[in-house]
Amino acid sequence: MDEIVKNNNVADYPKPEDAYLSIRSYVIDAQKQIYVAVNQAMVTAYWNIGKALYEVCGEKDRAPYGKQVLKYISERLIKEFGKGFSVQGLRNMRQFYLAFPKHSTLWSELSWSHYRLLMRIDDERERLFYAEEAVKSGWSVRQLQRQINTMFYHRILSSKDKENVSAEIQTTVPKPEYETIIKDPYVLEFLNLPKNEHFYESGLEQALIDHLQKFLLELGRGFSFVARQKHFNIDGRHFYIDLVFYNYILKCFVLIDLKTEDLTHQDIGQMQMYVNYYTRKMMNEGDNPPIGILLCADKSDTLVRFTLPEDNTQIYAAKYMPYMPTAEELRRELNLDEFEKLEEESDGEA
Repeated sequence: MDEIVKNNNVADYPKPEDAYLSIRSYVIDAQKQIYVAVNQAMVTAYWNIGKALYEVCGEKDRAPYGKQVLKYISERLIKEFGKGFSVQGLRNMRQFYLAFPKHSTLWSELSWSHYRLLMRIDDERERLFYAEEAVKSGWSVRQLQRQINTMFYHRILSSKDKENVSAEIQTTVPKPEYETIIKDPYVLEFLNLPKNEHFYESGLEQALIDHLQKFLLELGRGFSFVARQKHFNIDGRHFYIDLVFYNYILKCFVLIDLKTEDLTHQDIGQMQMYVNYYTRKMMNEGDNPPIGILLCADKSDTLVRFTLPEDNTQIYAAKYMPYMPTAEELRRELNLDEFEKLEEESDGEA
């Protein structure tokens, strides 16, 4: 770029980097406006839906009549507008109305994802505190979730150094420069847009998952591909499993989640939840319990964890081993330095 500028004698023109930054700001501003507009429409629509559901079901949405009403409305809405109107989703909208019964008191700065977190707080004063702080401090959804999970409300009340307690969120969970509208599952559901499996992957993660998918299918040990970035929803919370296979020799699902940072106990707990979900919701008659594999591709070593159901025995675990990839095979396939080199070469070509 410097050579182009030098050879074309354009000293009087703005620098290309300045032009890029200016154009980039226009794109980000436009995306922000679209994101805000869609979320405001979602909040208004879901509040009105919640009000209508409360009026038709009253306090008895879980009684036989209420269940039938929700099921009837859900089935018709899903048929016309997509999967965003499940029975649980409708219950969430009804709960939203009950938590914020006056539409005039809703904050336009907060998205539906913010409200989904806020309405789980039972104490009204605490709920309003978090809402007001989220607006005042401009918290992202992740920042609000962090503050609720770390009991910020109670910490700030008992702290003598309120300023530093309030400021720590900016370092523990930095706010993103902007929210990507196509990555918000609630927005995609509301607009009835298809989810793209690559929306949730970085370049390195995508390369690793591509390779793992091919490796397991070529292993020749009974693997059949089922899904990538498998999405499921529990009580309005969205989860994505990187890879799902079915092994027809073992007659069980195999769930794989890749972490490009150090493995944590939360990651292990999440995989156990995935295994439990498939055990209770996805197993067919004659299936064996699913297997969960956690892979951590870090710089020093590739950690491999197999997460099996709680009631599993070592004998049953041993039965899996002839058909599952060994830890050494997975380490070899997750050569992080090799993939980072490929990613750099790809970026250079682009």
